Amino acid sequence: MKANPPALAQASTDLPAFGLVLALLAVDGLHFVFARALHAVLPPLTSVLFVLAVATVQVSAFAAIKGKLNWQTFAHRAPFFLAIGALVAVSTTVNYIAIGFVDPGTAALLSQTSVLFGLGFGLLWLRERLTQAQLIGAAVCIAGVAIITFQPGDYFRLGSLMVVGSAFLYALHAAIVKRQGIGLDFVEFFAWRLISTTGFLLISAGLQGALAWPEASAWPLIIAAGTVDVVISRSLYYLSLRRLKISMLTLALTLTPVVTIAWSLVLFGAQPTAQQLIGGAAVLAGVLIVTTRRAA
Repeated sequence: MKANPPALAQASTDLPAFGLVLALLAVDGLHFVFARALHAVLPPLTSVLFVLAVATVQVSAFAAIKGKLNWQTFAHRAPFFLAIGALVAVSTTVNYIAIGFVDPGTAALLSQTSVLFGLGFGLLWLRERLTQAQLIGAAVCIAGVAIITFQPGDYFRLGSLMVVGSAFLYALHAAIVKRQGIGLDFVEFFAWRLISTTGFLLISAGLQGALAWPEASAWPLIIAAGTVDVVISRSLYYLSLRRLKISMLTLALTLTPVVTIAWSLVLFGAQPTAQQLIGGAAVLAGVLIVTTRRAA
């Protein structure tokens, strides 16, 4: 009988997995910040194409140097790579377009609906199991996120619905990766995922007349976004996904709004509200419950 893969149920004693999640949390909230910054200098489809292209060149060059960019791997798993490439391409493009309708903070908060989607895919499709205590912890996490993210206003605007739809697509892609892609070499998997995503974006940009070379002033931001928001952030994400159950990783990422509040305090001196403090405390309590209880 094969041993079960590492999971967050064991993460309380797995320092490398814990460190990966902490590092991921530090950069995970920058996605919409980069999207808004690029929105001021490039059309959404053009910016997302070049951001992913920069990341693809970096990772593919590294994979080629390491001898881990084999065409046969893509040929044998083409449906898998094309499916996740298309899902990420659509999800990321939708986010870049949505940022023209909602501010980055609201978009980041709305993207926390991925908690529900990730839990749903993990528990219902991947048949991951949680103890009763962990389910209670999950409920506390979700309640905390709801408290932090609730703000008066119209959440049925186009931009808001686009962010929620994007969160669903990305959670679906993560579930497919967890189900079918864990056995692949990590560097080769990441390279072909990026190549597939950029390929779809290139075709989409061409069909929509969005192929335009960015001005020189836009390239530092494009390179920074490709390096930080894609290469570094997604490497940490997929490495964490390999070690943890998708439901557990999803719950751990409920800490993203808490980290965002902390960054705002450190960088901008923005004092958290009582609502944010209560919600943050609930999230921390929920994550503590989940990560200190072993799954059945």
